[in-house]
Amino acid sequence: MRKHGNRPKCDNETSKEPVKVFCRLRPMSHSNDVSCIKIISNTSLVITPPESITNARNINKAIQTCFSHVFGPNTSQKEVFNIIALPLVENLVNGKNSLLFTYGVTGSGKTYTMSGNLHDAGIMPRSLDVIFNSITKYQTKKFIFKPDKLNGFDIQNETDALLDRQNELQRLVTSYNGKTPRLSKTDDNNENILNLSSKFQTLNVDADNAYAVFITYIEVYNNSVYDLLEENEGKAKTLQSKIIREDGNKNMYVHGCTEIEIKSSEEAFEIFQRGQCKRHIAYTNLNAESSRSHSVFTIRLAPLDKDGEQVVQDKRVICISQLSLVDLAGSERNINNSLMTLRTCLEILRENQIQGTNKIVPYRDSKITHLFKNYFDGEGNVRMIICVNPNIDDYDETIQVLKFAEVSQEVQITNSTTPKLDLGYISGRRQANKIFKEAINRLESAGHPTAADLEVDLGLVYSLGGPFPEMDITNPHNDEIITTLMRFLELRIQKRNVLQEDLKQKQTNFRNMLVKIERENVSLKIENSTLKASNDQRQKKICALEAHICKTEAQIDTLLYRLNSANDIIRHMKQELKNKGTLLNQRAVDKQKVKEKYSNKIQAETDKMSQELESKLRRQRELLQILISDDEMNAKERVESKETIEVQNEVEMSTVSKITTTPNSVSEVIPSTSMSAERWIDHRPSGLVPVGTILQPVIRHKRSITQLIDPKDITNKASRYCLVAQEQDTDGELETKLYKGDILPTSGGGAQVVFNDMEHLKQVSPITRRKRNGYLNPEKCFTSQENYCDSEEKNSKKPRV
Repeated sequence: MRKHGNRPKCDNETSKEPVKVFCRLRPMSHSNDVSCIKIISNTSLVITPPESITNARNINKAIQTCFSHVFGPNTSQKEVFNIIALPLVENLVNGKNSLLFTYGVTGSGKTYTMSGNLHDAGIMPRSLDVIFNSITKYQTKKFIFKPDKLNGFDIQNETDALLDRQNELQRLVTSYNGKTPRLSKTDDNNENILNLSSKFQTLNVDADNAYAVFITYIEVYNNSVYDLLEENEGKAKTLQSKIIREDGNKNMYVHGCTEIEIKSSEEAFEIFQRGQCKRHIAYTNLNAESSRSHSVFTIRLAPLDKDGEQVVQDKRVICISQLSLVDLAGSERNINNSLMTLRTCLEILRENQIQGTNKIVPYRDSKITHLFKNYFDGEGNVRMIICVNPNIDDYDETIQVLKFAEVSQEVQITNSTTPKLDLGYISGRRQANKIFKEAINRLESAGHPTAADLEVDLGLVYSLGGPFPEMDITNPHNDEIITTLMRFLELRIQKRNVLQEDLKQKQTNFRNMLVKIERENVSLKIENSTLKASNDQRQKKICALEAHICKTEAQIDTLLYRLNSANDIIRHMKQELKNKGTLLNQRAVDKQKVKEKYSNKIQAETDKMSQELESKLRRQRELLQILISDDEMNAKERVESKETIEVQNEVEMSTVSKITTTPNSVSEVIPSTSMSAERWIDHRPSGLVPVGTILQPVIRHKRSITQLIDPKDITNKASRYCLVAQEQDTDGELETKLYKGDILPTSGGGAQVVFNDMEHLKQVSPITRRKRNGYLNPEKCFTSQENYCDSEEKNSKKPRV
């Protein structure tokens, strides 16, 4: 027995008992038929050979045969089920394996005994009804237990099981394509047979277990094993042969066989009828639909111990029990060799047990014996029903069947049944959990916040089990009844002792728990008072913080209002700025258009005036040279000289205007300091009279030019500008003026000159003064020069050109 991690208790039950063989006689087909069998008692019968065989073989001896029970022709299906199959179903529910098969010639009533007909159900449907009537409240949800394809089961959690159920539903919807499936011809038979079964017959089951029922349906034909529940849609209708293997516990099973989980007897019988359609049916001389194959209908029940309502997620604690219902083929010696192997195996087993030999039993010579090898080796109970046709015409085959039954009853089976694994849980925990939940629901519906005042009746938790088994005392010497009763009482005494010890332990634990709770209560009271004081302080602090929060929120509202107002002002000013920028751009465009319009006209007029002045200046220069060469300057010469200077000044001023008047440039007079060491542009127009003054202006780093045409000649060469102009004063004397300024580049690529200084160079002729005054003044007989800076001129602003 496999041990659980906590070393659970389990007792192996080993007993030795013979194979129980039952005999059932079928009714005579016709009233005129002669029977060769006579029932002496409910356990024995006598078979008498017919006169033809007695005369031919010189046999006049009747043969008496004993069985575990003999059923007459009028025995009901229910009685056969209750005596033979009901104990096996009880073994199945309690975790024990059983094998039941029918044996006899063709037409002896094997299939009727096992399956029944439309009017009376047989062993198989009645067994299904009793199983599901007993475990209906304790079944697991589908796919909690899942076959592992190795003759075992895996335990799935609720999530995986739900996913498998959804996939199964999806497959059904896909297979039907949204149409309602039609009922097969067997559906009516299914309903009628199930209605005839014992719906209200139940067994006592362990309420602390969870049950799941699986069925398989195989066929042994021509020594090959076939799975009658195999899905082969879209493939060849011929079934594939399966092989028999041995699992990890030395149990034989059909590898790859389909195991279907069922939840009702109706579903099980429907699956059985579906497998029936795939069986190999052959015609014989005795029965038009006689089976020449062996059918095995296996019910696997997997109970599992539970803690309350939670399934224990441990594969090792699964207890698997199996009930194999076998409808063997006809036992005629000329049609079935596998039954000959079955007889041989039983005979060798009997010989080994009686004579103490150790011959090898040829289980592997036949699939049917190989598959049920474990039962004959002592893994469960074996029951056999010998079905006999009492017609005298079947005497030869009947006598062989009875001899086989006699041999089978002498075989002793060592039944080493492995009981369920005891995990040490107290019985009745499922019912206790149910009562506890009902009490909790009542408290919640009554409005109680906790379940502290819950009063639970623990009587059901400490139950000693179910009622005493029902036993019909028909024989005072029946030791089986006494043995069963003793075993039942021993189990009750054992449970009572366990419960008493558990009760004492619970009482001790409860006292310790009360002491611990009382201590915790005192400490919690102290802690509660401390927390209450701390809570009061926190409440005050919270009130202060709430007031501060209210004040802060008011300030935030004010700031938000101011922020919104400022944002409105900013938006308004941005709009105004945008409008003014647009207006300025428009004015600049208009101004540029005006400049472009008049700049060409001004340039043309300036060029024309310059040409006229240059021609006049050229004529005056010629006259001036003539006048200078003569020592005596007359009035005409002075007048001409004056005119010449005026013309020259006009030329110079026009030249200055031409230089400073450039597109996109403006000149402005800004006060400046005296000359520096910077580079100068010395603009001296052609035709100037040489200045003979004593003091001469000194300009270093200069570049002398006579005419400016391109403004780049100024901006790229120097930063200061000096313009020399000559004119006559009121006395007719020649006066030279030096206009000085800074050269500034403009953004349009031109240049502007800001005049901020002016120097006068004045030349006085002594001869002229003498002629004017009538005498010579020695103090004035020299050339004088005036060099000054006119502050008003310096600070005055002149328009930029």
